Amino acid sequence: MHVLFVEDESKIASFVQVGLREQGFVVDYCDNGDEAYAKAIAHEYDVLLLDIMVPGRDGLSILKHLRRSGKNTPVILLTARNELDDRLEGLNLGADDYMAKPFFVEELVARIHAVVRRSAGDRQNFLSVGLLKLDRITREVTCNQQLVELTTREFNLLEYLMRSPGRVFTRTQILEHVWGYDFNPNTNVVDVCIQRIRKKVDSGDELSWIESVRGVGYRFRKSESA
Repeated sequence: MHVLFVEDESKIASFVQVGLREQGFVVDYCDNGDEAYAKAIAHEYDVLLLDIMVPGRDGLSILKHLRRSGKNTPVILLTARNELDDRLEGLNLGADDYMAKPFFVEELVARIHAVVRRSAGDRQNFLSVGLLKLDRITREVTCNQQLVELTTREFNLLEYLMRSPGRVFTRTQILEHVWGYDFNPNTNVVDVCIQRIRKKVDSGDELSWIESVRGVGYRFRKSESA
């Protein structure tokens, strides 16, 4: 899942980012509300983690303007405050959940999964194309009912492509959404990762699930093209 994490306390920010990435999340981080709002408007995230007290726009202001603009991305508010009025205001503005600091990363991960399930529905958390199936919550992939062992990066890349069968993604798009930060556009990390996935999910006598589009990038083929 692609997460936008907004927190201005450096120690907390570092700890949470490490914990989320260990669980397979792609994390975009910023430490001020103005940058966070711009990113939340410009990009599609699976969930937003907003600290209420940050420089620039505060978390409640970000939430209010996102909801007014029609953005329904799940939001979990994070704050050291624990007053009832703050919790009620956040929930009334459209927050999906609320966590008071300090908290355990394990609980945060569970809350993220819960709000994403409620928002997207189980159908969208379970991707299936032909005999290839991917569970975004358990992070399991099966092909022809056989469990496929993927690394975190391989899983994230496969999920990203499977969410839009038939759509062509450039290498730059894949780098941004799967690796979470800018790479040299001439790097071959995407191609190498694609090859590793193909070896694990493709059968020798079938077309590859991931098709190369010469000069552009890659796409996940639709089952009817098999």
